[in-house]
Amino acid sequence: MAGDDTSPPIETRADLIEVMARGAKPRSEWRVGTEHEKHVYRKAPLRPVPYAGDDGVYALLKGIEGRTGWDPFYDGENPIGLRNLGAVGGVSLEPGGQFELSGAPQETIHGAAAELKSHLLDCHAIGHDLGIHFLGLGVTPLWSVKDIPAMPKSRYGIMTPYMDKVGTLGTSMMYRSCTVQANLDFSSEADMVKKLRVSLALQPIVTALFANSPFVDGKPSGYLSFRSHIWLNTDKARTGMLPFAFEPGMGFERYADHALDVPMYFVIRNKRYINCAGESFRDFLAGKLPQLPGEKPTIKDWEDHLSTLFPEVRLKQFLEMRGTDMGDEAHVNALPALWVGLLYDDAALEGAWQLIKDWTTAEQQALREAVPRSALAASCNNRTVREIATDVVALAKAGLARRAEIDNGKDETIYLAPLEETLALGKTPAERWLDRYNGAWAGDLTKIFDEAEI
Repeated sequence: MAGDDTSPPIETRADLIEVMARGAKPRSEWRVGTEHEKHVYRKAPLRPVPYAGDDGVYALLKGIEGRTGWDPFYDGENPIGLRNLGAVGGVSLEPGGQFELSGAPQETIHGAAAELKSHLLDCHAIGHDLGIHFLGLGVTPLWSVKDIPAMPKSRYGIMTPYMDKVGTLGTSMMYRSCTVQANLDFSSEADMVKKLRVSLALQPIVTALFANSPFVDGKPSGYLSFRSHIWLNTDKARTGMLPFAFEPGMGFERYADHALDVPMYFVIRNKRYINCAGESFRDFLAGKLPQLPGEKPTIKDWEDHLSTLFPEVRLKQFLEMRGTDMGDEAHVNALPALWVGLLYDDAALEGAWQLIKDWTTAEQQALREAVPRSALAASCNNRTVREIATDVVALAKAGLARRAEIDNGKDETIYLAPLEETLALGKTPAERWLDRYNGAWAGDLTKIFDEAEI
């Protein structure tokens, strides 16, 4: 569980900046981490999986613990995840039981792919005996928020009612969406800024390539990435494209100022969550937090607060790419491959910068708003997303080829194959599901639980 009451206090403004700046590392130490979430469900009858019971999510966690030897962590009396202390990875639960792997930092995409394969083998081995299956989609296609059992996590008990105050779809984000993320390093403040700007501008392009959530509440939603649409209606104070990142003077301090202006969710004391939803971290720094009068925050409090920001790209001690729907195994591997190819090769990164440098923040926002519905058919700067995405994938492929990380005679470019297929077809995964729904399935959406099982 998060929270360390022995963390040192924040003494100066420099402490806020250092939390992010200390992530800088030389190229030789750059790694990639992949995180992904899977919906859990039963097939007979078709329904979500609750936490409790001999065949619930709790039992799934215990089975994975026994199979891997990973260490459980708790919220009160309840195990809510596992930590792989050796490789700094682990498993955790999202609000609606979505089963998340936070992968360990890997040197290559080959390593990330092997880690994913091992994790899925664990999930299938334990899930088989429990009647638990896993779904690789960005949004669960049938169940409403009220249909999905909540996991026993105090953090989400605070967030759920707050979401209804600040947006219209925040609880859908929490309980019925799934994503895949890639986490990448930077060498310096300047390197961070360039990578942040490129990845922010291109995030909607990547969202379109991976669009995989066309159904909601048992029918087509009118969106190709309903998950991405959800994020436009979650909490505008802590989400979005971060237009300030493209202003002169952008750096760690400017991001810290942004984070200070984002309302708080909670503070952890004695391993318990204290509800501070809507309060100001600036007031906390001044000792004026109503819930802890006279008390000032620690470094861990600040790190916890940074983890409650949800922009399209999040800055911590690394950069988190947050724009993508969950998909099948090949698409989970494709995401880190795409971003490593773009951001870890100097020529590819410069090529990506040249691609987006003239885009205004207004154009970026318009693209962000168009992509959930239109995906590859959306446009920016007089080009379609499909055309731009073709250039982006080509840049990434060249970057991966130059890395020349070989495994069994193949380099990392093999992991871009599903994206190349999407571009060749001119159809996202979501559009292919819609074709199935309107064709072979004859409108029977339950078929997707077999075909999108991961």
